[in-house]
Amino acid sequence: MRRAAVQAFRTTFQHFVRGLRTNRRGALPPSLLSKTGASFSPKSITGRGSSLPPSSSSPFGPEKHVLLLAEPLQSSMYFRRAGVVLASALVGYGAWYSYSDGNSTDSVVKRGYTTNMSPSASTSSAAPTRSVLVIGADELHTATIVGEGPVSKLTSDDGRRVIEMLSPEQATAKMRKTEESYLVNRGQGVVRYDLVQLPSNDPIEDDHAEKIVEVPNRDQEKGSNDWMFWGVFDGHSGWTTSAKLRQTLVSFVARELNETYKASSEKGPSTEAVDMAIKTGFLKLDDEIVNQSVKKVMAANNKLAAAELLAPALSGSCALLSFYDTQSKLLRVACTGDSRAVLGRRSESGKWTATPLSVDQTGSNPDEASRLRRQHPDEPYVVRHGRVLGGLEPTRAFGDASYKWTREISEKLKRQFFARNPSPILKTPPYVTAEPVVTTTKIEPEKGDFVVMATDGLWEMLTNEEVIGLVGMWIESQAAKAGSKSQLDSVWTRVFGASNKTGLPVEAAQQQADDGQKTPFRGGRQWGENSDKYVVEDANVATHLVRNALGGKNQEQVSALLTLPAPISRRYRDDLTVQVIFFGHGDKTGEVVVNKEATASEEAVKAKL
Repeated sequence: MRRAAVQAFRTTFQHFVRGLRTNRRGALPPSLLSKTGASFSPKSITGRGSSLPPSSSSPFGPEKHVLLLAEPLQSSMYFRRAGVVLASALVGYGAWYSYSDGNSTDSVVKRGYTTNMSPSASTSSAAPTRSVLVIGADELHTATIVGEGPVSKLTSDDGRRVIEMLSPEQATAKMRKTEESYLVNRGQGVVRYDLVQLPSNDPIEDDHAEKIVEVPNRDQEKGSNDWMFWGVFDGHSGWTTSAKLRQTLVSFVARELNETYKASSEKGPSTEAVDMAIKTGFLKLDDEIVNQSVKKVMAANNKLAAAELLAPALSGSCALLSFYDTQSKLLRVACTGDSRAVLGRRSESGKWTATPLSVDQTGSNPDEASRLRRQHPDEPYVVRHGRVLGGLEPTRAFGDASYKWTREISEKLKRQFFARNPSPILKTPPYVTAEPVVTTTKIEPEKGDFVVMATDGLWEMLTNEEVIGLVGMWIESQAAKAGSKSQLDSVWTRVFGASNKTGLPVEAAQQQADDGQKTPFRGGRQWGENSDKYVVEDANVATHLVRNALGGKNQEQVSALLTLPAPISRRYRDDLTVQVIFFGHGDKTGEVVVNKEATASEEAVKAKL
């Protein structure tokens, strides 16, 4: 086999390493609605599986609850079909070959850094040319190699690695591998939602959940309404907490909402009562994760039980949950941590406006920092360098028990089982809370409102206006499809209309005081409203956002960022989880069906290596 030789380098971009943030980041299709329950209790659920906490008043039935609790925690990337997981390994890491023909690989790699190559180092012009990625301690380059031999994983003495680049087709397959899209034909104000995940950690620490609960009206002649939930969960220090939220958070909140609505008057509960129900659901689940788990471990006195029960407490996760009541058309967004929801709405000019529905809750948020200093007045380092006790970036999160347990509990668990070392400056825990900040927004389905929910990996790359403008650009591309006869496109044209505008159709951001929201810092300078930087190539709008966050029309940059394996990829991008919900008035068949055009195929896509 011909030995690969480095021919030339073309520098496309170079980044200084952004170190890993310490202690911060360190599906199945919905089933059809089933008719269960009675009285005012929610009658049915569809979406990703979750289970209710133990309760004799559970509207979903104790038998189903017991069955679902038996499910072990799994990272969301392994929650889907096994064939898709295998494809991930082939596409993501197929280029990591070892070179073992008896020749030293160092000489091959070192030639790539020699400007004057001898003729003997050249290969025949007939040999194939391939692109590779060269990874250094503080730089990232692309290069070309000539030859058919496998690319070496081993590197030169200076620590540089050479990995074969994914082709544009392979990069697209990797982005689309987890995409899902559903057409919501419930006639309740939502027409579609899309989602996608792209891992950077291995396994991915993000997770997500979607669920529709059918709720009967007190006046049975008026039929029923829907409670619709969407959630994204940004895990850190592991994936177990976010997986726990995927399984249980919606059910905890739905149970509290059910009790609140049943206890209310004919007019329904007040805004304050609904907000409190959501907060109570969040706090009860976190109490189960952080405090009740300790009681169960002490009672069991078993390390195997401790490993299972304490894992969601020792890792952590942010949570962003949206609750849409189709009767009131009110969308409530509950935010614990720094994931973000943004509303897109048409303005009178015809462009879209971007309205944040949540605020990033980190130590860099002045309001959050002030709150912590009020709660811990005698601790000058309660917020240090924008982090809680100088370590944890989000000020609100599930799990992260080392910031909530007393020092005595942490040390006892460490002696008898295992636990993280508490901070040396920990004095008066808890410092971190899972209580969310809840906002309420009146949705206008007739105007084609949409909401983007995403973990902070997206907002590190794109501004609110860029995200909303990119969705607007995608909408106009879909509406402008010539001769389309599909059900979705007919709804699309009725709701959004068609447009031939160029550029991002979004209103410019207004200057605001420091509100604690993160600004993008990855990927170099911001692109601004330049249509040449953006591209529409995907039927799934969530995948469309991820593609443009990674580089848009700069296919070489997109391929490079997708070629990087974990944990190196974490220097340049975070895990990405994106949901986009479209509101409108579509068909009413009562079904939620898979939109096959924008959902990953059942067949695994093999890398062409």
